[in-house]
Amino acid sequence: MKKAIVIGASSGIGKELAIFLSQNGYMVGLIGRRLYLLEELKTHLFNPAFSKQVDVSDNLKAMDLLKDLIEEMGGVDLIIISAGIGFINSDLKWLDEKKTIDVNVSGFVAMANIAYRHFEQVGRGHLVGISSVAAIRGSGEAPAYNASKSFISNYLEGLRIRALKAGLPLTVTDIKAGFVDTAMAKGEGLFWVAPPQKAARQIYGIIQRKAKHAYITKRWFLVGWLLRVLPGFLYARL
Repeated sequence: MKKAIVIGASSGIGKELAIFLSQNGYMVGLIGRRLYLLEELKTHLFNPAFSKQVDVSDNLKAMDLLKDLIEEMGGVDLIIISAGIGFINSDLKWLDEKKTIDVNVSGFVAMANIAYRHFEQVGRGHLVGISSVAAIRGSGEAPAYNASKSFISNYLEGLRIRALKAGLPLTVTDIKAGFVDTAMAKGEGLFWVAPPQKAARQIYGIIQRKAKHAYITKRWFLVGWLLRVLPGFLYARL
């Protein structure tokens, strides 16, 4: 039986990924801040599951807890980092900026570090990070959020290059998500909002193909392309 850990499994894309993985024969480890939601989720899974309450912003403790879970499961084949937070913060409130950095940057690196070290030790594996189309350009309304997602994408690329140079058969996948119907989808003018179940189904297909990059849902590739080619003076007026 293949084994996977989903970090940020208590709700949203992470929750639906855990369900989809279990439906497809995986033993799943669940990580999240709200233990009662993880325990509830376990009752809906089809295969044995583990759960551990973790706040990724408490970096050192979170790293130890992820190590413990990997050990309890006897090693894993796949680790998905879906934990994330974001605020519309046009007033640049420092606490909102700091919370975003603590979870999306420091927390992400803490989890990715343990995941990479585990796969390096066993000589194989697959690391998936949930980034965002927001990674492509900055945002005046959510500066820290967009910057944090850009960090995630760049960090994943760095790990991919590191694995390649080391000759390590490690797949590193960067998922750039568009709008998904979760608590993270905030603001006005939302479009192409996908159900989390659809996002999870497409992500599972990407995992099976061991792709390096993907947009979720698929048509967000068009938005990604447009954002990359749009001149700065036009983008600033959107």
